[in-house]
Amino acid sequence: MAVIEQDLISVVIPMFDEADNVEPLTAALTQALDALGRPYEVIFIDDGSLDGTGEKLTAEAKTNSRIKIIAFKRNVGQTAAMMAGIDHASGSVIVPMDGDLQNDPADIGRLLDKLDEGYGVVSGWRSNRQDHYLTRTLPSRIANAIISWVSGVRLRDYGCTLKAYRRDVLEGFRLYGEMHRFVPIYAKWQGARVTELPVTHNSRQAGKSKYGLSRAFKVLLDLMVVKFLTQYETKPIYIFGMVGLGFFAISFIAGLWALHLKIFDGTSFIETPLPLLFTLGFITGVMCMLMGLLAEVLVRIYYESQDKRPYTVKERINFEGGGDVPRDS
Repeated sequence: MAVIEQDLISVVIPMFDEADNVEPLTAALTQALDALGRPYEVIFIDDGSLDGTGEKLTAEAKTNSRIKIIAFKRNVGQTAAMMAGIDHASGSVIVPMDGDLQNDPADIGRLLDKLDEGYGVVSGWRSNRQDHYLTRTLPSRIANAIISWVSGVRLRDYGCTLKAYRRDVLEGFRLYGEMHRFVPIYAKWQGARVTELPVTHNSRQAGKSKYGLSRAFKVLLDLMVVKFLTQYETKPIYIFGMVGLGFFAISFIAGLWALHLKIFDGTSFIETPLPLLFTLGFITGVMCMLMGLLAEVLVRIYYESQDKRPYTVKERINFEGGGDVPRDS
């Protein structure tokens, strides 16, 4: 685990086959970050590139000690690369961004100024997006609307990688799948102040985009996971129980309807699928309830075996000697 420096800014940039963008990106970053007059580090994560990206990053690191590199043995995806960068970052403020020069390093200063107003997360918003409308912009807008509706955290551009985080909002949160875009949701649910700021978006000048329509479906599936983990992690019986009660209701209605048809219309049980629906609904409801109870047992084993707590402490006052703080979840 990296030693945290309170005034340091850590810029985290996953890279995959972006060899042509390495030199212009590092030049733009150095110019923008030097102008801030604040200590910084730039952490590049070479996500198994095969086009010479790693070699070019190494050459840049030899000329600038503030450039650090994490090289993966194989390509594992943007979210894992982002997590590796965060794990190795030493700054109290973390700024992730893309490595394709579509994010403008000059916007970092504006994000930091907004963060200094007391926010925990400042999310970039590509208000004038320079992507193909039908294949990139339109699906992104639809996904953003769905994510905002499901999560209750209203942001216009979850897909913009350029953001600024206070490090404490990232504590205790692991990233999987495509979950890096959902960090503002997690931070908001944990009590952090979240805001959005328009940022510049440039058209891609070199390299090839790694995004496609299939990613939109993966994002929506990951949203379901985030919703469950952040709101039902310590009370899974609620969601399993609600689903189980729903199946019990279907079973009850199907059973009453079948009896009604039998008594008043003379319809035999074998002439209608309602008895089968009654049986399947009842069995499924029981299974959901049992799964919920099993999940409750697993949650308790998880927390108690690792001495974790289902809460996070922001501050403690007047505790002698600082006291021993139980590890947070």
